[in-house]
Amino acid sequence: MSGSNGHVGTGSPSPVEGRRALVTGAASGIGLAVARHLGARGAHVVLSDLPGERLDAAAGSVLGGVAVAADLSVRADVHRLADEVGDVDILVNNAGLQHVSPVEDFDEQKWALLLEVMLTSPFVLIRRLLPAMYRRRWGRVINIASVHGLVASPYKAAYIAAKHGIVGLTKTVALEAAARCPDVTVHAVAPSYVRSPLVEGQIADQARVHHMQRDEVLAKVLLTQNAVRRLIEPEQIAESVEFLCGAGAWSMTGSVLSLDAGWLAH
Repeated sequence: MSGSNGHVGTGSPSPVEGRRALVTGAASGIGLAVARHLGARGAHVVLSDLPGERLDAAAGSVLGGVAVAADLSVRADVHRLADEVGDVDILVNNAGLQHVSPVEDFDEQKWALLLEVMLTSPFVLIRRLLPAMYRRRWGRVINIASVHGLVASPYKAAYIAAKHGIVGLTKTVALEAAARCPDVTVHAVAPSYVRSPLVEGQIADQARVHHMQRDEVLAKVLLTQNAVRRLIEPEQIAESVEFLCGAGAWSMTGSVLSLDAGWLAH
């Protein structure tokens, strides 16, 4: 049921209502789900991704959504994004990509690209946008990490290094923010495999390599570590982001919210 302001009514105001949010990697998958969820809860959402029709369509699907294109592999573009967006209350660092290769064959340019997009650009955006959160005495930095920010798997050296790095960055900035303003919190979300274009591409690749059907790939390859062998829905990540924007999440600052389907319970 919708309230008079057009967002979904929940009986009490959402912690994101009236807040300004920036979501990177927002043209599809987790980023788009987060942007739509925050917009539906009354936030003013800026969606950023590579320029093109996908980003424009994504922004058009978000209540009050605005698109600001940027290539996060280009440092100048990251700074331009920060300049164009200005002050935000909520920063969701989500943009990501994958490359699979044995480490001895891992292309150095691919390594640099993944680290630039998934670790350096979040650092730059945090560095640029955090001071305004301090001035306003409220802010949320939420980094979309991965279960691979906590454990490793073969052939994903750059992705795993970047995700371990974003977990470390989360903890460091949380400690600094806590000393400055307790209402500026920093969290990481670490999901297992999510139903997203990135994962669907991995499923297709694995199906070709192993000569399997899609369901076989999920059961016998991708989800073997999960206690619950099911893909996580992007909307479930979005709900976690809203939760971390709530008042009670101060007690979790610096922590990693693990949405791993039981992976780490083994």
